[in-house]
Amino acid sequence: MLTGYEHVNVNRDLYIQVNDVHQLYVADCGNPKGVPVVFLHGGPGGHTGKACLQFFNPEKYRVILFDQRGCGKSQPFLSTEKNTPFDSVHDMEVIRQYFGFSSWVVFGGSYGSSLALTYAIIHPERVKHLVLRGIFLGRKVDVDWLYRGGAGYFYPEQYESFRSFVSEYEDPVVGYHEALIGDDEERRDEAYKRWAKWEDSLLTLFPKFPDPTTLSDEERSISLMENHYFYHKMFFESDNYLLEQADRYADIPMDIVQGRYDVICPPFGAHALAKACPKARLHLIEASCHSPYEPAMKDQLIRIMDNLGN
Repeated sequence: MLTGYEHVNVNRDLYIQVNDVHQLYVADCGNPKGVPVVFLHGGPGGHTGKACLQFFNPEKYRVILFDQRGCGKSQPFLSTEKNTPFDSVHDMEVIRQYFGFSSWVVFGGSYGSSLALTYAIIHPERVKHLVLRGIFLGRKVDVDWLYRGGAGYFYPEQYESFRSFVSEYEDPVVGYHEALIGDDEERRDEAYKRWAKWEDSLLTLFPKFPDPTTLSDEERSISLMENHYFYHKMFFESDNYLLEQADRYADIPMDIVQGRYDVICPPFGAHALAKACPKARLHLIEASCHSPYEPAMKDQLIRIMDNLGN
């Protein structure tokens, strides 16, 4: 099993103003003359960090990390204003143009795969290769699976804690939305905890259940941004938007890496994407769940990037 690369230093980190509201944190890493690759974190509401770099040989790749609007080190933190996948596509173009890349490899997992596909729909000519992991297509069936019952069959105790907080609501996504945008700070903090810790419980094949009493900034941003996007149906014009537009990106070289036992983003999404893109290579990882840092998942992602780098 490949264990990953160490990037000793970041070449530089900076902030880029992308509109009148948002200033994004960006890190420029790896070989300044290497193949450019942009890393798209998940969530929405996640963030980037040194762990994200281990898939990329620092001698072969120039890796651009950035924290999406409202999360990580980007400012203002927790802002949902002008915050959609299409806004992030705009931001990716601002960043690409800032560095002067004509095109780049786009690497994204979970919601990062959704953003990567959205970018490829709008700017296919800017994508050298798509490397996607844990496919999330943003459809009603995908959100229903995670929040309205499906995944709960595998983790009933954790789902009961998540669901009981908004038991008076028929739709938990609506119930959490009301709590997260409400004025009751104590209830809002509890909503942050319950939403984030439900998903945290599902990340790995052998689960590591999080402490239910703590609340981190990342848990705040994950909860708020995920709910914001899912409440608004991903801001897509149709439920199956990403697959309906597959002809826009089907010819882009693509590797799809999917954990067989991914409870957050089950394999049916990766299967549907592979069917829509016959030239794509689908890698089903048998002993893995959702996290890219599980050994077999990490190994496959590194092998793909090593091959591309050659």
